[in-house]
Amino acid sequence: MTASAPTDRVRLRRRHDRGGYDAATIYPILDAMPLCSVGYVFEGQPYVTPTLQWREGDHVFWHGSSASRMLRAVDTAEVCVTVAILDGFVMARSGFHHSINYRSAMMLGTARRVADPGEKEARLKSFVDGSFPGRWDMLRPATERELKATTVMTMPIDEASSKIRMGPPGDEEEDYALPIWAGVVPVRMEVENPVPDPRNMEGLEPPDHILNFRLG
Repeated sequence: MTASAPTDRVRLRRRHDRGGYDAATIYPILDAMPLCSVGYVFEGQPYVTPTLQWREGDHVFWHGSSASRMLRAVDTAEVCVTVAILDGFVMARSGFHHSINYRSAMMLGTARRVADPGEKEARLKSFVDGSFPGRWDMLRPATERELKATTVMTMPIDEASSKIRMGPPGDEEEDYALPIWAGVVPVRMEVENPVPDPRNMEGLEPPDHILNFRLG
């Protein structure tokens, strides 16, 4: 990935100053937000499906049920995977200049199903341990039926772009003299204290990867 658009399909047409095409810009966005949207065409109809994604090196992965119509449709098909993070509401002195602060990434490419059972289990382990280090080995081992019921998809991150807005509103110069409050209302996702399952065995305490979990 480079500082210039890898293809015309992902080149920003507007606000080039907010765009980026390098791994140092795009990868932190993917790593900070596990929720993504996968866009694809199925029987001539466009769909966008939310799911969870994770990154390993220069590939993005997502998973779901093997019965999923979406996952069956996207194997060896062209897809668009997007991630967006809302960082704040930008309150300007005119309705036109109201905006949001955000970080977003868009990836285009051909999706591939991870067919090898050993690789599939290894990818799922990376998915779990990526957010909660050491948890996979604490769990009951996955059964053959569970692995068969789970599909893992992947795509190289070689055709991608990011778009980021930060900072205060950009009003018309004459509007700065108006007696109107302007600024930014920051927004963030917050990780709260863990809530135990009421059916936990008595005396169980949450492990460090739960107590120390942080997003991003």
